[in-house]
Amino acid sequence: MLFNSWQYVFFFLVVLVIYFSLMHKWRIHFLLIASYIFYSVWSWKFALLMFGVSVLNFFCGKKIFYAATKKGKQKWFATALMLSLLPLFYFKYANFFIDSFSNLAIFFDVHANKYTLNVILPVGISFFTFQALSYSIDIYRNRVGVETSLVRFTTYVAFFPQLVAGPIERSTNLLQQFYEEHEFDIKRFVEGAKLFIWGLFKKIVIADRLSVYSDAVFNNPEAHSGSTLILATVFFTFQIYCDFSGYSDMAIGSARMLGFRLMQNFNLPYLSISIGEFWKRWHISLSTWFSDYVYIPLGGNRVSISRWVFNISVVFLLSGLWHGANWTFVIWGALHAFYYFIEFIGKKILVLVRAEDVMKKGYYKFFKIIIVFILVCFAWIFFRANSVSDAFLISTKIISFSGQLWTGGSSVTTVLSVLLILFLIGVQILQFNNKVSIYFSKTQLPSFVEWLSYAFLLITIALFGMSSNAFIYFQF
Repeated sequence: MLFNSWQYVFFFLVVLVIYFSLMHKWRIHFLLIASYIFYSVWSWKFALLMFGVSVLNFFCGKKIFYAATKKGKQKWFATALMLSLLPLFYFKYANFFIDSFSNLAIFFDVHANKYTLNVILPVGISFFTFQALSYSIDIYRNRVGVETSLVRFTTYVAFFPQLVAGPIERSTNLLQQFYEEHEFDIKRFVEGAKLFIWGLFKKIVIADRLSVYSDAVFNNPEAHSGSTLILATVFFTFQIYCDFSGYSDMAIGSARMLGFRLMQNFNLPYLSISIGEFWKRWHISLSTWFSDYVYIPLGGNRVSISRWVFNISVVFLLSGLWHGANWTFVIWGALHAFYYFIEFIGKKILVLVRAEDVMKKGYYKFFKIIIVFILVCFAWIFFRANSVSDAFLISTKIISFSGQLWTGGSSVTTVLSVLLILFLIGVQILQFNNKVSIYFSKTQLPSFVEWLSYAFLLITIALFGMSSNAFIYFQF
């Protein structure tokens, strides 16, 4: 069930009315049923898989918590870890590794039969697996108490607003909120509705318009010139942001209307002045997940420089692989690791030449925003390309800057896409300077201007209409 569909709007309004009509003790049961209906619209069979992952971590969490010895805790933690990751590995990575080993064998002239598994990737499997697993990890680390209610825990894993594409929540935040009694609050409802409308606008009006051009070019890079490929890359850069952050806004807005607080997942990432800052602003729930459960356990930055390089590399490569079982995603992760190291070395050099004063200048920060944006754009080529060979072909053509200008779509599509990007940049600059805020706080604009703005968003959404385009991150 897509957020950008009338089906979801009807479903959500029905859930909202029934949820606040019920007594508190029954609401958790209703949310669980609603969440499984939401997922089962896509596949009831994989809803059973999600239920199995939930029960596994609920059961192992209890065993870890009550184990009398450290060895006993380790045994149940290892069980939760392996059995949770097993379905993820099978559905998402089995064909990738089979194919990679087959190609490697062929490269070394070793006879190998090509064999692939006929599997369908369950929607959101990476998200609900990581969310369930974080509970077992936190129990093992004594960061949270044990959850005694299976209903509450399975609702935490399956909570429909953030089920299929995040934000990836933690038990320390979301699970605890299922104990709270929420009353309908008109102010909170309006705040959530505003965020949902903004997210819907980013998805339907901006991301789906940009995809017309970028899809046409990326699906046939041989036929396009360097300038067209540059424009398609810039369009995709904003498309994936509006697609994914739009989903996150709608998820957070939906939860907010029901009385729940989900974590912020994006914070103006394309205005970052460093790659490190970019990853603190982009897909925040995943970045912090890898930081808390992979980077820090590996030793973080409190290790030798060679070990630190290893730790950073592992985190970025895993992040790339998490996004998809394809070498394009691995290279995308490796590129960001490379950027991170270059940035680290650059900072050391600037300190050595005593350029701290220059680093504080406004023009230097603006220059860094542009450089970071270009680097991120280039990395998106590998993320979006259909294959590694396509990505290298696009990169080569872009450098050569050959061919005709902007031939990826009609002039109307191109001009409209550019105008939408400029509108988004304008709004984000206002957000950056605290003139407006989408995330629930008051704006500095007069009230009538604020309401006119939302009327404009609604009218534009109505003009373009609800779409059936799935969100990019559903495939992860």
